[in-house]
Amino acid sequence: MQFHQHGYISHDPLIQPAAGYGVDRSEDLPDELDVLIVGTGPAGMIAAAQLAMFPEVNTRIIEKRPGRLEVGQADGIQARSVETFQAFGFANRIIDEAYHITEMAFWKPDPENPENIIPGARPQDDPHGISEFPHLIVNQARILDHFAEFMAHSPSRLAPDFGIEFLGLTVGDGDYPVAVDLRYTAGPREGEERTVRAKYVVGCDGARSGVRAAIGRKLEGLSANHAWGVMDVLANSDFPDIRLKCAIQSTKGSILHIPREGGHLFRMYVDLGEVHPESKGEIRKTSLEEIIRKANEIIHPYSVDVKHVAWNSVYEVGHRLTDKFDDVPLEKEGEQMPRVFITGDACHTHSAKAGQGMNVSMQDGWNIAWKLGHVLTGLAPEELLCTYSGERQEIAKNLIDFDKEWSTLMATPADQLPDPAYLEDFYVKTAEFPAGFMTQYKPSMITAPADRQDLAAGFPVGKRFRSAPVLRVCDAYERGLGHEATADGRYRVYVFAGQNAASGTGPAATALSEWAEWMETAEDSPVRAHTPESADLDAVFDVRVIFQEEHLQVKLMETPTLFRPEVGPFRLRYLEKVYAAMPDEDIFEERGISRAGCVVVVRPDQYVGGVFPLEDRDGLAAYFAGALRRQH
Repeated sequence: MQFHQHGYISHDPLIQPAAGYGVDRSEDLPDELDVLIVGTGPAGMIAAAQLAMFPEVNTRIIEKRPGRLEVGQADGIQARSVETFQAFGFANRIIDEAYHITEMAFWKPDPENPENIIPGARPQDDPHGISEFPHLIVNQARILDHFAEFMAHSPSRLAPDFGIEFLGLTVGDGDYPVAVDLRYTAGPREGEERTVRAKYVVGCDGARSGVRAAIGRKLEGLSANHAWGVMDVLANSDFPDIRLKCAIQSTKGSILHIPREGGHLFRMYVDLGEVHPESKGEIRKTSLEEIIRKANEIIHPYSVDVKHVAWNSVYEVGHRLTDKFDDVPLEKEGEQMPRVFITGDACHTHSAKAGQGMNVSMQDGWNIAWKLGHVLTGLAPEELLCTYSGERQEIAKNLIDFDKEWSTLMATPADQLPDPAYLEDFYVKTAEFPAGFMTQYKPSMITAPADRQDLAAGFPVGKRFRSAPVLRVCDAYERGLGHEATADGRYRVYVFAGQNAASGTGPAATALSEWAEWMETAEDSPVRAHTPESADLDAVFDVRVIFQEEHLQVKLMETPTLFRPEVGPFRLRYLEKVYAAMPDEDIFEERGISRAGCVVVVRPDQYVGGVFPLEDRDGLAAYFAGALRRQH
C-alpha cells in the first residue's frame, strides 16, 4: 500500500484525503450530477465504490429503503469475488468472518433402504486449484457494509442516499440529458417528488427494475415450474454433515444445504416439487412449518430441530435475460451512445443453486463503473461505454445456460440420473465456471486479439489475470502479483524481463532498458500520450517489472526509472514496482511466460487486455490509442 507520498500521516491510511466532489459533498442530491446509481445491492455498491475513486465525477447512489440492508438473500461468495474484494481492500476481513466451503458432500438414497439417505462422494470444492482465494458464505449485507466503508474512505467521501425512490426517466439532449423523477420515502421530505438531471444512470434495482422498464427493456425467458422453500435457521440436528455444504437427494425430494458464518446458522433450499402453471399463487403460500416438515422428510433418518428462523421464502426457478444492457436500440448501435445501463438482476435472473447472482452482478457493476470513470474524466472516448452491454450480456447468457443444467440436475430424483455419480461428477468438472473464472471477453477496443498468446499462455487474453507469487526486490517480501492491484481505475502493465536481464548487460537487459526509456520519454508511447501533464508518471499506468533471476541479482537502483517513478509533491521514488521470480514457484514457469520476456496489459477490472512482445511497441501504443484519449 502506497501512502505518506503527500507527507507523513498517522491515521488509518485507508482513509484517503478528500478531493474533488468529496471536499464539500452536499447533503442532499444536487439538481445536476454525472452518474446516478439506482439501488444499493451488490452491483450498485461496487459501481459506486469504483466511481468513488474518481473524485472529479459527481456520483450519487440512491435507495428507497430508509437505511442499510440488514438481512441479505444472497450469501455465496465465489473465489473470483474474493479476488475482487482484494482490489477493494477487504478480502482478508471477509475471509476471517465467513464460512469456508472446502468440500461438498453428496447424499443419496440407500439402495437397501430407500427411505433413508446415505453419504456419497465428498469432493474438494476447488479440486483443480484454480484460485488461491477461498469459496465463502457470508451475509450479503456485510459485503455491502464493506463497500460502503470503502466509499466513505475514498477521496469522494461517497455515501448512499437512503429513502429516495426511483419513479421514472426520460433521455433528451444537453449536458445532462437524463431527467430522473424521484420520490422521498423517508425523512422530513417524505412524499416529496422532484426531478434531477444526470449525464448517465445505472440501474441496479433488481428483478422488478424500474430503470429497465423506463428504457423499454424486458426480461425474457421461462419458469422451470419447480418451487423451492429456502430458510436461514438456527437449529440442532443429528445430520452428520450439518456443517458441510451438501447436495442431498432422497426419494422425497432434494435439499441444497449451505452452512453459514458464525458456527450455528445454516441455509436450506428445500425441494417443494413441480408447480402447475395455474397454481403458482398457492405454492408461494407454503408455510414455514411445511418447509421444515419437508426438510425432515428428505433427510430421514436424520432430523433438524429449528430453534430460530432468520429469514425464509418460497420461490420458483426462472431463467430470464434482456437482449441488451443499455438504452441504445439494436438498430442504432454504433450511431447512438448509451446513457442508461442496467446491471445484475435487472437484466438477468436465475436460480440460487449455483451461487452466482451476487457474484455476476458485482462484475457487471465493476465493468460499467470504471468505464464511466474513464469517460467522464476525459481519459477515454465515449465509445468505451458501448463495450459494456456486449461484454456482460454474453456472460449472463452463459450463466443462465449453466444454471438451467445445474438446477435441473438438483431437482432430478437420484434414480432418474444417468448414473449414481452423475451429479457429483458434474459438480467437479464444471467447478471453474461457478467460481467465476470462465469469463473471457472477445476482442474489442479494450481486449486485443490473442495473436501472441504463446508468450504468456497462463494469462489468456480476455480472462481474469490469475495472480502468482513473486518476491518484491526492495524488501524481499513475497506478494501475489495480482494482489498489488487496487481498484483505482488504472491499467496494469506487467513487463516480464528476458533471461539474464537482471545482470544489466546483454541483449535482454538492453531490450528492457530501451523499452522502458521509450515508454517513459517517447512522444508515441502510451505513458506520454495518455497521462495528463500535471499527473504523476504512474497516474494512468501502473507499470511493474518481473525479473527471472533471484532477487539478490537484481540491482534495484539501476533498474529503469519507469519502474521507480517519482510520486507526490516531494517527488519521492516509489520502489515497490520491481520483482523477482520465486525460486521454488517461478511465475515464468507457473504461467507459461516466454523466457524471452513479454508485456501483459491488464484492464482496471483485472481482465487481461493483451499480450505483446517487448519489441512490438507499435502494437502496444495502438492498443492504448484505441482505449484512451490522447491527453497532450
